Amino acid sequence: MLKNALPKIVTDTLPGPKAKAVLDRRMKAVPAAIRSNYPCVIKRGEGAMLEDVDGNIFLDWVGGVGVLNVGYSQPEMIEAVKNQAENYFHAMMNIVTHEGYIALAEKMNEIVPVKGRTKKTMFVNSGAEADENAVKIAKAYTGRPNIIVFSGAFHGRTALTMTMTAKKAYAKGMGPFPDGVYRAEFPYLYRKPKGFSDAQAVNYYIDRLNGVFEEGSPAEYVAAVVVEPVQGEGGFVPAPIDWVKAVRRICDEKGILLIADEVQCGFGRSGKLFVSDYWAEEGCAPDIIATAKSIAGGVPLSAVTARSEIMDAVIPGTIGGTYGGNALACASALKVIEIIERDKLCGRALSISEKCRTTFGSWKEKYPVVGDVRGLGVMLGIEFVKNQETKEPNKELVAELVQECVKNGLIIESAGTYDNVVRFLSPLVVTDEQLEAGFDILESAIIKLTVK
Repeated sequence: MLKNALPKIVTDTLPGPKAKAVLDRRMKAVPAAIRSNYPCVIKRGEGAMLEDVDGNIFLDWVGGVGVLNVGYSQPEMIEAVKNQAENYFHAMMNIVTHEGYIALAEKMNEIVPVKGRTKKTMFVNSGAEADENAVKIAKAYTGRPNIIVFSGAFHGRTALTMTMTAKKAYAKGMGPFPDGVYRAEFPYLYRKPKGFSDAQAVNYYIDRLNGVFEEGSPAEYVAAVVVEPVQGEGGFVPAPIDWVKAVRRICDEKGILLIADEVQCGFGRSGKLFVSDYWAEEGCAPDIIATAKSIAGGVPLSAVTARSEIMDAVIPGTIGGTYGGNALACASALKVIEIIERDKLCGRALSISEKCRTTFGSWKEKYPVVGDVRGLGVMLGIEFVKNQETKEPNKELVAELVQECVKNGLIIESAGTYDNVVRFLSPLVVTDEQLEAGFDILESAIIKLTVK
């Protein structure tokens, strides 16, 4: 079975002839701005593996950029979507209520760790939509116009979320941008000020946040602080819990809502259902959580969850949308959550994390180009540098590693402000044998490209 297979390249070149024909069609039919650097065209996928149209088999460590936590082609999800499709595909919630939306909202209210006793959830279609609606809800509740985001942040590609996103390579030529978005410095401890301990660095970054109230927007005009608990595109940088506690205190003191963007890090990847579960254990749960990606295993869906008093402050008609909470997506999401809980995939995430940290950590000792290994659970990043002392980013090497690995059947992806991080987002159903195969391919690529 494909789900138990190992990487295997059977064509003399990549892309193979059938894939090349499809990729040539892609170039003619699809905007060049929708880029892909991978020479393969998927035919089918199972577990953490995919087969391309030429019969090449790849191990996928990207998982649709965090969408496939339960893997490709999960049979129970297929059956759940088929069963729903036999009754109806769609019923817009502003017109006709469908029970799947209600059941999923009830489940999300049960499992999502936001601050408050009673909760409500709304559904939209993408991570960017979830983030944008979370901001709209925060503004409606507080009556304030501004938000604070962070360096390294990625929140999407809509007009507002492009503005919220730090890396402006995602926004070239797209201005002017919405007003009312202010930026503080994220606690990137690997690149903290020289000579600082972690504790000193946390205080430094809190000072930088407080500085926004003096130099950007007065606190009384700030509706929300929006944080990725583990930055995705920013390089898989986890927010230190002591920093989160301090941010929570600041928000409480100043009447500001704390929004956690768990679009990429949610649904088991951290070793808990949500990174915010770790926050809640430390008494600093967020007010609003935005989720997406693995929520429905590949069917477009996203969610915003908050306590009832926040949600009920929104003026009717200002949130929602035609396809939000689509019936097929809700059926898939309910099954995804059931599988994660029943099959103990949070525990599997921690097991995979231990293997990865041991292996990647050993590379840090063996190869001078490996500067840092970090993350939470199996949302892990390997930061590559030209020199471990200077920490100069090695973007060029990471680009070469991506291409060298795919030639040998491993799909990896870059991330980070400097594009010098290899991110690990493998499906949680990857086998130990497949993990070892991936380790071998990536380490061989590092040796080939750097060891003289």
